Amino acid sequence: AVFGPTFWPRCTLCRLVFALRRSTRAKPTMPIPEPQIEVPSGDVKKGAKLFKAKCAQCHTVEKGGNAKQGPPLWGVIGRTAGTYDGFGYSEANKNSGILWSDKHMFEYLINPKKYMPGTKMVFAGIKKESERADLCSFLNKCK
Repeated sequence: AVFGPTFWPRCTLCRLVFALRRSTRAKPTMPIPEPQIEVPSGDVKKGAKLFKAKCAQCHTVEKGGNAKQGPPLWGVIGRTAGTYDGFGYSEANKNSGILWSDKHMFEYLINPKKYMPGTKMVFAGIKKESERADLCSFLNKCK
C-alpha cells in the first residue's frame, strides 16, 4: 500500500502532515491491573472528614448526588471506571479497565495523574497511607 507503515513521503510538508497524523492516532491503552497490596484498615469517621476537606469541592457522595466537576462517588467501589451516566470522563478513565476496589483507590489517590495518565482529575494526591486508608473505608461505606 502506498501509505503503509514503510511509506515516507518525499515532500517536506507531506512528511510533517504524515508524521502529525501518525502521532495523533488514538493509542490503545492497557487495562490497569489491580494492585497486589494490602490496604490498611481505616477509620470511617476520619474518612468522612477527609472527604469533606479534600473531595467535596468536586464530588458528591450522597445517594443520587449530582455530578460536579467530578462524578458522584456514591457506590464508586465496585463500579467500572468511566461509566457513571451523565459525566464526561476522559478516554483514559473510560479505557482503564478498572473495576474500582479499595486497592485501586488506595493507589490511585497517591497521584491520580501518574496512576491513570490522561485523567482529567486535577488533584495533587494524598501521600499519607493512613489518610488514604480512612478515605477508602469511608467510600466503602457509601453504597
